[in-house]
Amino acid sequence: MQKRWLFFWAILLSLSAILISPLPPFPVLPPAEAATVTLGNERLMSTYHSLIAGKRVGLVTNQTGVNSRGERTVDMLARDQSTKLVALFGPEHGVDGTAKAGEYVASYQHPTLNIPVYSLYGPTRMPTEEMLRNLDVLLFDIQDIGARSYTYMSTLNYCMVAAQKYNKPIVVLDRPNPLGGVIADGPVLEDPYKTFVGVDTLPMSHGMTAGELALYFNRNIGAKLTVVPMAGWHRNMVFQDTGLPWVNTSPAIVDLDAAFGYMATGLGEGTGVFQSNFKWIGAKGIDADRYAELLNGAGLPGVTFVPDRRGSAGGVRLQITDYHAFNPAKTGIYALAYAHSLNRFPVPKSGDKVVMFDKIMGTDKVGIWLEAGLSPQEMEENYRPALEAFREERKRYLIYGDRLDSPPGLIEPIRVVVDGREVPFDSAPYLDRNDRVMVPLRAIAEALGASVTWSGATGTITVEKAGKRSIFVVGSPSAVIQGAQKRLDAAPVILGARTMIPARYVTEAVGGAVEWDGVRRTVIVMSKTER
Repeated sequence: MQKRWLFFWAILLSLSAILISPLPPFPVLPPAEAATVTLGNERLMSTYHSLIAGKRVGLVTNQTGVNSRGERTVDMLARDQSTKLVALFGPEHGVDGTAKAGEYVASYQHPTLNIPVYSLYGPTRMPTEEMLRNLDVLLFDIQDIGARSYTYMSTLNYCMVAAQKYNKPIVVLDRPNPLGGVIADGPVLEDPYKTFVGVDTLPMSHGMTAGELALYFNRNIGAKLTVVPMAGWHRNMVFQDTGLPWVNTSPAIVDLDAAFGYMATGLGEGTGVFQSNFKWIGAKGIDADRYAELLNGAGLPGVTFVPDRRGSAGGVRLQITDYHAFNPAKTGIYALAYAHSLNRFPVPKSGDKVVMFDKIMGTDKVGIWLEAGLSPQEMEENYRPALEAFREERKRYLIYGDRLDSPPGLIEPIRVVVDGREVPFDSAPYLDRNDRVMVPLRAIAEALGASVTWSGATGTITVEKAGKRSIFVVGSPSAVIQGAQKRLDAAPVILGARTMIPARYVTEAVGGAVEWDGVRRTVIVMSKTER
């Protein structure tokens, strides 16, 4: 009897412990086991913290604004005693990401933080002067899915326009493009078709991160923009390579596969061609077997198509076989063109108002090509010249490289400008693990008029200018700079055939000054006479 009572009380105690335990903060995410990428929001709280220290901060975010451990950026800022979070801004679907597509979202007062939560998908889609009045800096931290028509990057664009108009700095906390940074494809948006589902001259799939898009947008905006870059991300990475937790970006993006299928299945607005969970596409009057045969015969990379009827509609289910090779924008054009060849759906046409079909396409030409009976291959050839021009223009705004064998933490390219002249290198500058800009010592010193002597026997580099001498030793944190002993926070290293050293030490050695432009990824070095 006594044992039964002890057992009973043990159960009650266990239940009470569960009931009174505090709930974890929303969202509940599994921990990232081996994240290889450090997000912009994490680097903001460490290396780039000076951007927000002592400032009143506004944050544009939603449920995707989390770090590699699932902690929300809003919570990290709220805990930070050195800064003051004064406002939140939510895009389409709201700060919590639960509103349906196109649903009006109201502003409100946050129940626990007691700060305003401004909707950018309600009465206005752009921050107003009143919303920004009490801010010193506006942060943006939202996960995109890599499609031009997905509105989160439109919100970024509108925020940048408002920041420029009301003279507020804006900081973009960079995140991966889940589709990777290699594939850019699809028709390029034309100026007459700029709307909230396409704010700039981008192809359907742009292959850029939020930070890179911000730099691209800013060519026409001129905002005081800073991009806090990721560490460890390269262009060949799809989201599955990052080790980061995936948070569904909106109610219709039910998982990561839906993000990949968004452009491949969701282009049929107003045509009768529809999608299901962005993993199936079809329409009435389509023979599912013939549709699958056409698509599988096109040799589209990284995907196969399975015949799948849904009620009275014939369609195909997408099976992505290679996420790196899969080209969602190209797949969507082919899927739409073959659907039209099978059921001749009526093509929506713009008149006094631009129809949603043309808004999504960014042009009325796709509709014209469909009615003319062009094959998807012919359509692809027609939009290729504008696409190639974009791909060339895009290079100016890319932050990250695609090399798998780069030094850890390297983000390329980095430029060095000495007294207004760019310095060429045979060993490229890079950011080390602790975000120090490492540059070739000899090239910078000689560009500043100093002489450099190297002793291979001792690994010693001697820099002399105007009778003042500085001595560095490879691997040693101790140096003599202009006659004074100094401890370095990063020792010189050999990379390739060059000695790499933090930029500020080589400029101190010759009496110069150095600045780091994080937006343009440029080291600006000035000799004493130029300052």
